[in-house]
Amino acid sequence: MQDLTLQEKFELEVLDRLNSGKLLSSVVFGGGTMLRLCHGLNRFSADLDFWVIKSVNATRLFNDYKKLLGAKYTLVDSADKFYTILFELRSKEYPRSLKIEIRKEKKKVSIEPAIAYSRYSTTQVFLNTVSLPDMMQSKLEALISRKEIRDAFDMEYLVKRGIKVAGPKDTLNKALKTIEGFKKADYTVKLGSLLEAEERKYYAKENFKILKREIAELCAK
Repeated sequence: MQDLTLQEKFELEVLDRLNSGKLLSSVVFGGGTMLRLCHGLNRFSADLDFWVIKSVNATRLFNDYKKLLGAKYTLVDSADKFYTILFELRSKEYPRSLKIEIRKEKKKVSIEPAIAYSRYSTTQVFLNTVSLPDMMQSKLEALISRKEIRDAFDMEYLVKRGIKVAGPKDTLNKALKTIEGFKKADYTVKLGSLLEAEERKYYAKENFKILKREIAELCAK
């Protein structure tokens, strides 16, 4: 857990640096780390994910990020790929590297201003984030495509926040089948490594009963 609390400080430090360098105006913050830092998601998340929301010159965006980040951190990796811009940073002050992904495809999402913060850091960053309903849709798509247990966890968190799951019955059935296919090790190791002790015990025992009930009821209509 200590590594993850330090990682959260690292994430906020980088967000603050990007914000000060005016490099967040053409992107929107999304993913699990956004839910954690801006909405109190009860699991740790180790990467920064952004979506482009304005027409931008991708090469220029890549170079601007590389210049600003490279001046402060060691760039373990930096790549301007066809669909995404990727960076992996290291700092002597933190034990883990930090990955940043910027998806180049202009994303049509609702945007909500929010403050990113953590109880482990004194830094706060005001920035644009993906709305929670659109984040739910993104997590549903991610759960079906990559079958990662953290996406189901995030969906259940959003359900508890009053955000509705929505989609064709075929899509919802695929999501339910994916959730039911998770093994004990997925809960105790994959997910457990991202949770505080009490949360770990709960999910190892209860799994995603709230989310499964929500999806099952929609499929039954």
